[in-house]
Amino acid sequence: MTAAAAGGDGLLPDRHRQGDFFLCDIFDAIPKDDIASMEHPIFSLATRPDRRILSYEHNGTQIEVIPSVKGLATIHDKDILIFCISQLMGAINAGRKVSRTLQLKAHDLLVATNRETSGDAYRRLREAFERLAGTRITTNIVTGAHEVTTGFGLIESWEIVRKTRGGRMVSVAVTLSEWLYRAVLAKSVLTLSRDYFRLRKPLERRIYELARKHCGRQDSWRVSVDTLLKKSGSASPRRVFRAMLREMIKSGHLPDYAMAEEAGDLIRFTQKHPVTEMPPPVISDSARAQARDLVPGVDVYGLEAEWRAVWARTGGQRLRKPDAAFLGWVRKRAGG
Repeated sequence: MTAAAAGGDGLLPDRHRQGDFFLCDIFDAIPKDDIASMEHPIFSLATRPDRRILSYEHNGTQIEVIPSVKGLATIHDKDILIFCISQLMGAINAGRKVSRTLQLKAHDLLVATNRETSGDAYRRLREAFERLAGTRITTNIVTGAHEVTTGFGLIESWEIVRKTRGGRMVSVAVTLSEWLYRAVLAKSVLTLSRDYFRLRKPLERRIYELARKHCGRQDSWRVSVDTLLKKSGSASPRRVFRAMLREMIKSGHLPDYAMAEEAGDLIRFTQKHPVTEMPPPVISDSARAQARDLVPGVDVYGLEAEWRAVWARTGGQRLRKPDAAFLGWVRKRAGG
């Protein structure tokens, strides 16, 4: 080892050489979530420190989640993973090289996940990193076509790379678990509504995840209250859980999906904006290149997906010039 590498010249060792990490710098990346953790209950829905050992088994899938002294990772802590997954998928779609270790700006993460940027928000963010790293999972869930019974933390490690004089984190290096990184490389992810981050209650976030995973592009999805209770991971008694579902039905603010109670103790999820049968418009590589020039740094494939969603919600009309329509939307969105 050289003196420079060891810090013998008075400098700290270069722990994150260029190429060893992926820099999170894609502005406005489309929110993405991994399918496995959407399907199965891994995160606590509690708002106070939850130190239970969680065990779950369903259709051959087995999961045991063990907390650290800080408690289980929560559904709100998951925002960090969603941000990381979104950045990685944006880079993969753009043909960039990615890594299991990401360097991100704390402020960007807070803004992207609709959080406050106060000093207290940075403190809570640090606590979330600690819970994610400390929570241990043993499971046989398949990710990336591999079924291996393994134990791991949701993130392998994290480190404050730069902080202010007052101790507030500025940039953080996060190493994802091999299990989660494999899911990203296999593109075992789904797009989330940006309004997901506006959902305040943990159960609302979890129910949205399940609806997004199971309803997908179908018109509707029916599920029993018992199954929904099990898959949600809620610790509430059945009658309390049903009452919370009824409150969600009454409020009607779940993104993308409407909920209804049906006979037989069933809950039905229906898409608020049914999928059109018209084939989606095709965008040329030339139009994508022009879009990159209009909004540098943006995940253009994510932008294209968002535009297609707008096109579908507004009736899915046949477009004579899809490239022109897409670029016009991009210019308007960029404020030009």
